[in-house]
Amino acid sequence: MHRLFIATDFPDEVNEALANICFGIPAAKWVPKDQMHLTLRFIGDANDTMLSDITEILEHVNSSHFSLTLKGVGYFPPRRKPNVLWAGTEPSAELMELRDSIENLMEELRLPGEQRKYHAHVTLARLRQEAPLDRVTGYLSAHGLFRIDAAPITEFHLYSSVLTGDGAVHTKEASFPLI
Repeated sequence: MHRLFIATDFPDEVNEALANICFGIPAAKWVPKDQMHLTLRFIGDANDTMLSDITEILEHVNSSHFSLTLKGVGYFPPRRKPNVLWAGTEPSAELMELRDSIENLMEELRLPGEQRKYHAHVTLARLRQEAPLDRVTGYLSAHGLFRIDAAPITEFHLYSSVLTGDGAVHTKEASFPLI
């Protein structure tokens, strides 16, 4: 079985800028800069046949490359004790078109959709229970104006993910260029 998701990556300089704000909260498990990505669709467990079907159908995504602005920081779940810190994006019609195209193809394969509303973000850290709330709110305040303009989105990838004691290890299964 494979644990799959579809995501886009960023150039090294964008990942470096993201990594530069990954500090200052005890009990935070910061995402390594080479693992940073923006998830377009979580799939979950899939066998070899489904992996092949997903790879094949993703060849039909017909979207153009675009630039994305990363902006601000926040946390999940909203209005409760934070357990994930993230960097957000400005609204992007191109990103939503790409995501909708992928979602429509996943529906053709009869893969169940996500029940929560899509929120484009880059996970920066996972927070353990003992993460001090005052440090989290201080972090949000200090980095609230974080911004990266014109991060190029030129391709997307099908990833597999293995959960380990040190965090998830992601492997690119296939890449798909945007025209």
